[in-house]
Amino acid sequence: MPTLFDPIDLGAINAPNRILMAPLTRARGTKNHVPTPRMATYYAQRASAGLIISEATGISQEGLGWPFATGIWSDEQVEAWKPITDAVHDADGRIVAQLWHMGRIVHPDYIGGAQPVSASATTAPGKAHTYTGKQPYVEARALRIDEIPRLLSEYEKAAKNAIAAGFDGVQLHAANGYMIDQFLRDNSNFRDDQYGGPIENRIRLLEEVAQRLADTIGADRTSVRLSPNGDSQGANDSHPYELFGAAAAALDKIGIGFLELREPDFKGTFGAGEVEPVAPTIRKAFSGPLVLNSDYTTEKAQAALDSGVADAIAFGRTFLANPDLPERLKIGASLTPDEMATWYAQGDEGYIDYPALESVPA
Repeated sequence: MPTLFDPIDLGAINAPNRILMAPLTRARGTKNHVPTPRMATYYAQRASAGLIISEATGISQEGLGWPFATGIWSDEQVEAWKPITDAVHDADGRIVAQLWHMGRIVHPDYIGGAQPVSASATTAPGKAHTYTGKQPYVEARALRIDEIPRLLSEYEKAAKNAIAAGFDGVQLHAANGYMIDQFLRDNSNFRDDQYGGPIENRIRLLEEVAQRLADTIGADRTSVRLSPNGDSQGANDSHPYELFGAAAAALDKIGIGFLELREPDFKGTFGAGEVEPVAPTIRKAFSGPLVLNSDYTTEKAQAALDSGVADAIAFGRTFLANPDLPERLKIGASLTPDEMATWYAQGDEGYIDYPALESVPA
């Protein structure tokens, strides 16, 4: 069986280990969603990951509703990403851009007062983070059929921009209750057209976007993130095993480079817990590299590899505070805890000042 420290081919990307950096929103862009120079330091510090999956990155203004998050729809954004990807590559790393449309999670403040779009006319629970503080979400309008070609074109442009910016590929964010996930799940998708109703219709937009990305930059440089188990920002499904099994089979047919799953922690040995994970069902349907994510320890991660259900593991908050995480896991070094108060701050603190091993006092 492979270990976490063995190399793996993730489509066209040759990863030196199976410890991936999960996408982490860090809010270090500008108010206009342009990447900033400190981001080059941050990502380069973490270049020992087998692969870095970038922070969620907006494909359009319509789809981005998070303060100081970054986008990749404009020439200015593309130029600002280039020094970041260069810094990662100079540190012998690999990085893909996670492409993000937030759907109903976008507050009108971000889009000139316009109504957000989603699969159906629904409202997300809770409140949105805006530049003027937290505000209740508003009801989204259903994306019209005649708007879907435009959405596909925006994903295509974002993928082309990502390659132009120096990324090694892209990941389609189809998880966590955002736009694609809103189409997938039966408690947020009430459409009666070819994108709603039975599972084969609800996975249609996922298929079309993934295929467009694959056609644009190559299937072997395209990956997808799903969150198959439980409620995600109000999005849930009554038959997750059937839904996500079908989604995985469709992505397998497209031949994407890898599939990443974010599932909740199962408290102990892999596969144990109060909720049976969906990952084993997806494993049967998807023949490419499968990456699992969510609260993994070294032991749980290796157990997932040993069981055959995972080929690699993506670490999130652990990577946030431990820039040299693969080395720490390899030698069993202590891990630095992360500080929640600085997750979304705009400065260097809690971002590029977490020390590497050689800087940690004995």
